[in-house]
Amino acid sequence: MKAVIQRVTSASVTVDDKVISSIGNGLCILIGITRGDTLADIKVKKILNIKVFENDNKKWSASVMDKQYEILCISQFTLYHVLKGNKLDFHRAMPAQESEPFYKNFLNELGKNYKPELIKDGIFGAMMQVSIQNNGPVTLEIESPIKPVKDSTEKLDKNDSAE
Repeated sequence: MKAVIQRVTSASVTVDDKVISSIGNGLCILIGITRGDTLADIKVKKILNIKVFENDNKKWSASVMDKQYEILCISQFTLYHVLKGNKLDFHRAMPAQESEPFYKNFLNELGKNYKPELIKDGIFGAMMQVSIQNNGPVTLEIESPIKPVKDSTEKLDKNDSAE
């Protein structure tokens, strides 16, 4: 699992010209799920406790939970892309029929460990327009350890950097 975390002053998701979700101060989290991810790869506590917000002394020592800020999560399979020359390949991403329940489990875990009413998301699998007002800018990435995937596409990975 890969999480690209942005500290924001606001963020929103629009689908078919309708705003689906929006937040004020908080985190916008883009979530990528790769083949082989398991429930143990969900890094909810790390995400909730990461100190990216300033305290009264302008030091980064407060988490989203400390500040009681909102979270907007967006499922984004493109985080597990491979460039083949100039062409994109997404064989590393978990297929939608498997990743949707995994993503929903991630959202549920966030809700169990924080305030569910402060957690928003987009529509899984939809074409979304995401508006992000990055604050800082601050953008961080957290990724679970890469595990070998045993399938026919594994051989392609050895040549990824050569092209």
